[in-house]
Amino acid sequence: MYSKEENIVGIGCDFQSEKDENFNRKLAIENLSGGEKEKIKWMIENMSSNKAFIFKSQGKSQTEKKKILNDFQQQYINYRDNWHNQPKKALKDKCYGKKLEEKNINPLCFDIEVASVCDLACPFCYRQYVATPDKIMTKELAFKLIDQASEINVPSMKFNWRGEPLLNPALSSIIEYAKKKGVLETIINTNATVLDEKTSKKIIESGLDLMIYSFDGGNKETYEKMRPGRFKKNSFENIYKNISNFNKIRKNLKSPFPRTKIQMILTDETRKVKDEYFKLFKDIVDDVSVKQYTERGGDLLDLDENFESRIKKNRNELIKKYGKNASLLKDSKNDVYISNGRLPCEQPFQRVLTTYDGKVGMCCYDWGATHTVGYLDPLGIKNGHKEYKSVKDKADNKTKGFQMMNLELPKKNNLPSPETLTIKEIWHGKDINEVREAHIKNKAENIPICKKCPFKETYKWEKI
Repeated sequence: MYSKEENIVGIGCDFQSEKDENFNRKLAIENLSGGEKEKIKWMIENMSSNKAFIFKSQGKSQTEKKKILNDFQQQYINYRDNWHNQPKKALKDKCYGKKLEEKNINPLCFDIEVASVCDLACPFCYRQYVATPDKIMTKELAFKLIDQASEINVPSMKFNWRGEPLLNPALSSIIEYAKKKGVLETIINTNATVLDEKTSKKIIESGLDLMIYSFDGGNKETYEKMRPGRFKKNSFENIYKNISNFNKIRKNLKSPFPRTKIQMILTDETRKVKDEYFKLFKDIVDDVSVKQYTERGGDLLDLDENFESRIKKNRNELIKKYGKNASLLKDSKNDVYISNGRLPCEQPFQRVLTTYDGKVGMCCYDWGATHTVGYLDPLGIKNGHKEYKSVKDKADNKTKGFQMMNLELPKKNNLPSPETLTIKEIWHGKDINEVREAHIKNKAENIPICKKCPFKETYKWEKI
């Protein structure tokens, strides 16, 4: 039945009908401090410092500025309300294809991979097991895509996916350009390895709204085991100093932005230092959170040895009750849940994601964009698997920086017509609508990526 996250998922997922409990979800991220409601309140209160508002209101009268501010605040409230309500309503109303277009339902977030390269070799990351190009997106392509997104009023943009965005030297210019185009919320995830004083100031001045730190561990031993350097040693002390100094620099510049959040993946090892982790960051980061571990090839222990032993002893009984495709989850309070079905995914109704070369993947769990749903730039068509093959060859030859990788090439699950389209055309295109239709009709198990998806929010959980 179950072994670590060998989880019995993938032999035939039983996706829930929308009639069953209205898609109630157990969220993958749990807040130890801060949280969504506090973030929304904070964003509304500080909207007059949002750089999109500042650009929009330049040269306006006080009356006009007040109206623009109210509009921006309401737009942000609508965006956050729609984050879960838009997919829920689309699923309930069986809204895809022409129906989605007629209702003028657009993406709520556009994820732009400004850098696919990363300087760490985390054992829980797909990069260690699936070939990933060491590339950055050009500023010109990023600007072109931001233009397209702003034309359909996408309220949020996240500037990363598989890599470290701060490794793109044009990042601050890209963020500032998005703010000039009226994007309400700009976000990055960062490992903070290169977040020195100069970079910190550039990021703050760019108008970035939310910066999410990825930091796994509450002490030196755990952190450096979970987040080893790829080209040189990664130091707990240096990263903690970078995060702490960023907080000081932001205060010195009297800027409320960007709001900061930190996330730690829950494994058996990191749970032991959860209290230390919270103490480290509660006074220097706005939101402190933990995130469910999802298996990406590292085969890490996310429960504990004693519990796994008990599960194995009761394997047959659990299979009989929950089926061979059941998965397990252990939250931050150490409560354990078992899945008894799958839920339709929200992502196809929320966001669009592009690689550094303009290849649009189905979702953020489709690591190599193997289920491609469109191309935003000719480079994505031209490159194909060439850059992935180059990385695999280096890993096979144990080239420096690739020694810890044991790579496979990403599969080709879906290839759309080789033509360059716009974000709007891809969002309303045939390939992504086939994905939406499958989820609406409870046939997502026919899509390889969805069938094997480890994302905890696509499961229905029962406490055991």
